[in-house]
Amino acid sequence: MAEHPPYPVGLRLSGRRVVVLGGGQVAQRRLPALIAAGADVHLVSPEATPSVEAMADSGEITWLKRPYRPGDLEEAWYALIATDDPEANSRASAEAETHRVWCVRSDDADAATAWTPAAGHSEGVTIAVLTTDAKGRDPRHTAAVRDAVVEGLRDGTLVAPHHRTRTPGVALVGGGPGDPDLITVRGRRLLAEADVVIADRLGPRDLLAELPPHVEVIDAAKIPYGRFMAQEAINNALIEHARQGKSVVRLKGGDPFVFGRGMEEVQALAEAGIPCTVVPGISSSISVPGAAGIPVTHRGVAHEFTVVSGHVAPDDERSLVDWPSLAKLTGTLVVLMGVDKIGKIAETLIAHGKAPGTPVGLVQEGTTAAQRRVDATLATVAETVRAEGVKPPAVIVIGEVVRTTPRPSE
Repeated sequence: MAEHPPYPVGLRLSGRRVVVLGGGQVAQRRLPALIAAGADVHLVSPEATPSVEAMADSGEITWLKRPYRPGDLEEAWYALIATDDPEANSRASAEAETHRVWCVRSDDADAATAWTPAAGHSEGVTIAVLTTDAKGRDPRHTAAVRDAVVEGLRDGTLVAPHHRTRTPGVALVGGGPGDPDLITVRGRRLLAEADVVIADRLGPRDLLAELPPHVEVIDAAKIPYGRFMAQEAINNALIEHARQGKSVVRLKGGDPFVFGRGMEEVQALAEAGIPCTVVPGISSSISVPGAAGIPVTHRGVAHEFTVVSGHVAPDDERSLVDWPSLAKLTGTLVVLMGVDKIGKIAETLIAHGKAPGTPVGLVQEGTTAAQRRVDATLATVAETVRAEGVKPPAVIVIGEVVRTTPRPSE
């Protein structure tokens, strides 16, 4: 048997009995995929890891809290043998052979009738990689091949065109805070498949350079106090290109629904009868402070954080922010789009009871190569912004968490 390579096949285990012997780390790694496949999983083990126990407590698997007994594999379609008792593993393996149950053994692959491939998933496709040389199995190489294929499909560097007709529409993709590696896997894949990309200035611009030459890129940059593409024009562009049967990606910075006007675009598309997929993104409100060493919450320091827009001053009649109430909070306050209004914001918070010495951290161009952090207090932040030349985009963090950043010992 060892002279022949394994025959690859996909098992359809939905509703079928699967027996797992052993509740240790091997079971912990393998159980989620079996559960996702819809298998009727029966775990036989006196003990289990906390994660495996949680699966049993939630009803995802049936747990028999005892060692293996002859007959446990009756009526099973598939078995995973992963106990720390070699003798029990051998007896269970023999039972699987008797009942013609495909069986994987974690302790002795040569004695098994099935091997678990290194598997990954991308857009409804499962990639399973097996070593064909039984004598020279190299699990690390197999996993590396799997990872390379999956990553290539996800980020678009490995192109596998769809041969079935795609449904035209719009994907509203949150690109994250700026670092191209922080876009979601799904967002990057949709970007790689787009015919048209309508991109914001704060989106991950480096990703645009990776697009094929045939992709039309439309600049929807809304530069503060400069040239901009009106929201109505953006909505119309999305609708127009989608109606032409094209796959359109609206690439936005951060998350589409965190001060990104994403819902306006979703509503416009819905009114036009255009299907829209929303892909959440990593919001700069938490990721940028984190990249600069500032946690928005910290045990014993802050049990809450509030995110507000600072694009209009507190004394502006258009402001919807309850600044007096924010001044009374003891948690962290994160202000987006507020660099040029930070003086008025600080004055208002102090006037309503916030201590002038409250620390403030400003992180400019967060997660990018140009990232820099400037610290101040509410009393000094306006002058510090002017002196240091802090420019948007910058995330402002107000609260004691700013002081939690570890400093190198002198």
